[in-house]
Amino acid sequence: MGLVLVGILVCAVLYKLGWFVTGNWVLLGFLLGFLGVVSVHIRLERQLRRLESWLDIQESNLARLRVDWEGIPESTLSLPPEHPYAADLDLLGKYSLLRLLDTTVSRDGQALLVAWLARQHPLSFDQWENRQKLVRALTPLRGLRDRIQLVAKDLNPNPIKTDRLKSLLESPESVRHVGPLLLTASALAGFNMVLFGIWLFGGPGYWVVTFLLYVLLLLVMGGRVSHVFGRALDLHLELDKLAAVIGIFEKRSFRRFPALQAMTDSWRNEDSRPSVAIRQLARVCSGLSLKGNPILHIAMHLVVPWDLAWTWYLQKVCDRLRPVLPDWILRLATIDAAMALATFAYLNPSYAWPHRKRDGLVTGTGIAGTAIGHPLLAHEQRINNDLTLEGLGRVFLVTGSNMSGKSTFLRTVGINVCLAQAGGPVCAASWAWSWLRIQTCIRVGDALEEGLSYFYVEVKRLKNLLVAMGDQREAPVLFLIDEIFKGTNNRERLLGSETFIRELTAGRGLGLVTTHDLELANLDKELPHLVNVHFQETVGDKELTFDYRLRPGPCPTTNALRIMAMEGLPVPEITSDP
Repeated sequence: MGLVLVGILVCAVLYKLGWFVTGNWVLLGFLLGFLGVVSVHIRLERQLRRLESWLDIQESNLARLRVDWEGIPESTLSLPPEHPYAADLDLLGKYSLLRLLDTTVSRDGQALLVAWLARQHPLSFDQWENRQKLVRALTPLRGLRDRIQLVAKDLNPNPIKTDRLKSLLESPESVRHVGPLLLTASALAGFNMVLFGIWLFGGPGYWVVTFLLYVLLLLVMGGRVSHVFGRALDLHLELDKLAAVIGIFEKRSFRRFPALQAMTDSWRNEDSRPSVAIRQLARVCSGLSLKGNPILHIAMHLVVPWDLAWTWYLQKVCDRLRPVLPDWILRLATIDAAMALATFAYLNPSYAWPHRKRDGLVTGTGIAGTAIGHPLLAHEQRINNDLTLEGLGRVFLVTGSNMSGKSTFLRTVGINVCLAQAGGPVCAASWAWSWLRIQTCIRVGDALEEGLSYFYVEVKRLKNLLVAMGDQREAPVLFLIDEIFKGTNNRERLLGSETFIRELTAGRGLGLVTTHDLELANLDKELPHLVNVHFQETVGDKELTFDYRLRPGPCPTTNALRIMAMEGLPVPEITSDP
């Protein structure tokens, strides 16, 4: 503003003195200077926005490192409510694994990340190994991951959505004979302009006839091309973002990382670079989106058959992209999901890369891990435990006091299995396992909409678990059962639990069962596959402390009466531990 005022003042003085030529040159100089300052200001403003975006990315990464939920962006991902373990293991939700992991820039990448963590059917060993190699290749490439997030966020803060793009490519509808119709309309538009020019110089007004024919043709064709506008409206924004992200991979070679090189090779070897082809489609969609501005749209149609031209061009571009674009989108989604796991690995360098046992080559179906912790707990709050749970029919019966950590340990085991099978690192010092289908019964509640009680819901889930174990075609089941049959009376709970545990030890699975019924610990005398382990507390003056350490054997203490007494409830006199 100051430069403008100075320029006006100087020029006014020069013109008042009669120095018109000098004033003109000074005016031109100030105009050029002003345009230069505006250009620099726009560049600086854009760089500041990018710097703010970069700082936001780093702050969210620090929050992920500290497991500070207030600083981690919320996720809107979802899974069907009947999923066998997503809710029990906190895969989704406000304080969930997906929220901690989700640094994806596309909806397809988000969906794929969810599918990897929630997958039941086993990947072949080679497929899983290739995925883990891709994640490990991306882990040290922090600059690449940050740049992709920065470019995506700079163009549009929302994830890339390709559903409308897929619909555009997959649609079998096309405008028939659009080429001949475009030639006819273009010829009429050309004749109309020539005849209009002749009329302006005093010739006959024949242009009215060609103009009316031109308008009639456009009106007839308007209905036939209207559906194209609906699919292309504002689609260029998504396409520009998609092209920008893929363009980053096109410009780099990843020969040091064969897994990433193999995933991106086709983008560099195409006759036409994917980013160029996608931007070409973006220009077509941008041209069709002019219909969103009615005044400018009508003005353009007075001169050229705008919609017909862009519709014809769109069909040509879609025909070229239809065989290849879905593969490009899938590759980007795969890399996007892998980058989320890679960021998780980069932020937690102490986490172990899991070792998967080859079926039939390594004995010991199950899990062998050391210093296993819960990744959703902050480092200073996390207590790690060792676990060797191997062999079909193996059941760890976990007893312990209230609040001692039994339920958290079940989730710790389950969530690390999810991470391992997704191809990511696990919160452990070491981890070896064979592929397992997870079945849980941890968070059980009344199903009011179905009119089912807590106990009946629990029974149905345990029945589904037994059915899953009976499927010999699938991988063995990892079952995680918390407080078995706690929804019924003591006598029936004990009888039902004994029978159910016997069934578990004879089935095609392995896992952990927590209980407060210490009588169940005696089953280890009859069932060689059952192992007793426990958590316990330390009793102090008017307080209980827990170390959350897994110990062998049944729990020697209980604390329910102590907790009631500490809160002022009437209890019988406590003389000694049962």
